[in-house]
Parts: sequence; C-alpha cells; structure tokens
Amino acid sequence: MLEETHLSDSELKRYARHISLPSFGIDGQEKLKRSSVLCVGAGGLGSPCSMYLAAAGVGKIGIIDMDIVDESNIQRQILHGSEDIGKKKIDSAEETISSINPNVELDLYDQEFNETNALKIAKNYDVIIDGTDNFPSRYLVNDVSVLLGIPNVYGSIFRFEGQVTVFSNSDSGPCYRCLFPDPPAKGAVPD
Repeated sequence: MLEETHLSDSELKRYARHISLPSFGIDGQEKLKRSSVLCVGAGGLGSPCSMYLAAAGVGKIGIIDMDIVDESNIQRQILHGSEDIGKKKIDSAEETISSINPNVELDLYDQEFNETNALKIAKNYDVIIDGTDNFPSRYLVNDVSVLLGIPNVYGSIFRFEGQVTVFSNSDSGPCYRCLFPDPPAKGAVPD
C-alpha cells in the first residue's frame, strides 16, 4: 500500500533518491517541503546554500541581498553567471533557483538586512543562514535568531579556510555572541 502524500508526481520523481532512504522517506521530504529558510546574502556563502536548499526541496527560501553581480563575483558566487553581470543578485538568484526547482516558493528582498526590517523578515522562517560578509550584519543575524528562538547557520571563509556552525537558539544554548562577545574594531579583520 502506498503512503498518502502531499507531493506531486513530479516531486516524487524529483526527490526519489531522498525518498528511497529508509531514514528519510516521504515523511522527511514532506517536512522539507513545509520548511522555510532565510539566506542573508546571495554571495559566496549564500549562493551554494540557496542552490542546495532548492535542489533538496525546501519549500520556501527567502533571499535578502541588495548587491549587484560584478564580474569579480562569478568565480566564487555560483548562483550567478557571466550573463548576470550588472543584474541585481536577487534577480539572478530567482532565475537560477527557479531553474533548479520550480516548486520552491521564493521570497526576494532587495534591501539591506538591518535593525529596522530584520525581525519582521526573519520571523517568517524556520532557519536563518548567515551568508554575510561583515561583522555588524553577522551580529544582527545572531541577535535576531536568538530573539526569535530559531537556528542560525553561521559560515565564514577567509582565503582557503572556512568555518560552519549551527547555533540552535531554541534551548538557551550558546550563540555567536557567546563565542565572540565583542565585535572586532572596524578594519581589524580583513574583509
């Protein structure tokens, strides 16, 4: 007997490899479809994250970025291609993600993630991915995720080194500020 599902025939085919995993199955795929993730930044960190989330079948992805695609972005920001130079990153992101998975609901924010809009935007998501490249934004993402009690997936890169951490924030566990209580002085750390 087949399980009742809220996945279309197309989705069942698309996600067949996930669904075939005994520990995942249709229930896991439906849970992904009901989930939502906010990617703060569509650059070097947000690009691969948003693409893999879409491919995996996350139901709603929000992307906030107010930058324009520059030629120097192309070699590391895989969400964008040469034909996107001069476009808004969120427009390029929309085209790429829609091509990867047309079943994903996209919320696009062509604005800065700041103290005025951060809580209003983030409250609509289950997880926040910190794809920022500056410390004020990084601390803001942390503070919003703590206030809302939602996980913060933090990533950073410097040259050939990278770090990734998930701060749960749902059970008073440690957060980014616990590791780094005080932001570095402006210019103290390379961009």
